[in-house]
Amino acid sequence: MSTENEGNEGTAVPAAPSVPPVPAAAPAGTAASAEGAGADRTSHTNGATYPAEPAAAAVEEPGHSPQPEPDTAPLPGPVPAAAPSGAQPHGAGWPPPPPLPAYGSGSHVGGSHGGGDSGGGPLWGAPPQVSEPPRRRSGGLVAAVLVAALVAGGVGGGIGYWAAEHNDDGIDSTTVSAADTPKDFKREPGTVAAVAAKALPSVVTIEAKAGGAGVGESGESEGGTGTGFVYDKEGHVLTNNHVVASAADGGTLSVTFSNGKEYDAEVIGRAQGYDVAVLKLKNAPSGLDPLALGNSEQVAVGDSTIAIGAPFGLSNTVTTGIISAKNRPVASGDGSSGKNSYMSALQTDASINPGNSGGPLLDARGAVIGINSAIQSAGSGLGQTQAGSIGLGFAIPINQAKNVAEQLIKTGKPVYPVIGATVDMAGKDAGAKIATQSTGGTPAVSPNGPAAKAGLKAGDIITQFNGKPVDSGPTLISEIWNHKPGDKVTLTYERDGKEHTAEVVLGKRTGDS
Repeated sequence: MSTENEGNEGTAVPAAPSVPPVPAAAPAGTAASAEGAGADRTSHTNGATYPAEPAAAAVEEPGHSPQPEPDTAPLPGPVPAAAPSGAQPHGAGWPPPPPLPAYGSGSHVGGSHGGGDSGGGPLWGAPPQVSEPPRRRSGGLVAAVLVAALVAGGVGGGIGYWAAEHNDDGIDSTTVSAADTPKDFKREPGTVAAVAAKALPSVVTIEAKAGGAGVGESGESEGGTGTGFVYDKEGHVLTNNHVVASAADGGTLSVTFSNGKEYDAEVIGRAQGYDVAVLKLKNAPSGLDPLALGNSEQVAVGDSTIAIGAPFGLSNTVTTGIISAKNRPVASGDGSSGKNSYMSALQTDASINPGNSGGPLLDARGAVIGINSAIQSAGSGLGQTQAGSIGLGFAIPINQAKNVAEQLIKTGKPVYPVIGATVDMAGKDAGAKIATQSTGGTPAVSPNGPAAKAGLKAGDIITQFNGKPVDSGPTLISEIWNHKPGDKVTLTYERDGKEHTAEVVLGKRTGDS
């Protein structure tokens, strides 16, 4: 639909066409088309404005006499508006208007047409003019919509003009800055961003390169990338054993901080069974800020977790999740030595991938609650593989890792608590079964060992450890290694279908066997 006011600013009203005055609208069914009557009176083609076609000749309406045509041409100049009903027209000699019939009246958007009835012509005494046949009611609705649109546009334009006038500060711009935006966006303590910002400077990416026999056919040293974190101000770094194992004998280690500074490092001690290792920075910088250690015993399922590491070599990567489970028995291996590590792990759904190993698992305060160590991958076993995360990650509880780290820093060798019995690791019994015969020259139950002193024998099936269910050999070892040598524990076991309990004082073994 074209708009009558569009493009006509400043355009003079065209003179009235030289046609005789037209009586009121013809009744329905006459030659005057209602649709033609409802069309706009001006059309726009390439911006030019043209007068509309003269109105069609009137058709005589039955029962009414048409008004006599004047002998002269229409008055020059603009056509005056029709006089309102009942008003006295100007000029002498005009008889008074006859009384108008009291027909029902209709509302017309934009003004009044004649007397408002269907049978009357132009007002008596009014100058001749071209009257517009009545429009259909739908035309009135269209006009109403048009007027509403114009009114809305006018209001919007007025508001926009007022806003521009009142916000004009000499700058040709309509952009308004939020008045309450702080100059410096600060992250509240406890948010992931705040915890990560504080922890990242103390997390390092470790590059391990093997030496000697570890050189491959291409001449390049074998090795890998892992993660670690600053343990103390003396420059000790805590990580996984499998991260540095390839460089432990004649290889090289380098440590890179989040600011890009790189330092050489050496292995102080490592514990293959715990999968824990301690490094020492060569020429350690001053001002090291060790990460705070939390208490893994106080962790609850559902607690928030934050993992930091270098998955697939992408250093300083931060992921989040929750504690999915506690005391999860996990046996993990490096895939090459054939030796496993055992842990009663914290399970998390924070994304952990190859390269995250050795990195910290933090709680919502930013305290270390575990060392990320292993993942469960679809179609593969537990361990450090090139498969991606499926939301099943496992971390060594920090309480256990701290005990191991202190031993390694003091002596360079790990110390393991033991019960003095060989357990069947592949057994499918509902518990941890003590082997029925010696293996490799070692008796199933060590004479005068902790188990022997507590009355356990070969073939006994241990079903509980301090009241916790034991369903396999790895589960039993994971529970034992959560303690220290000298701790007293309670074992529940079955023999010949009967259940027994025994108190055992844990012994110790130094070094990896």
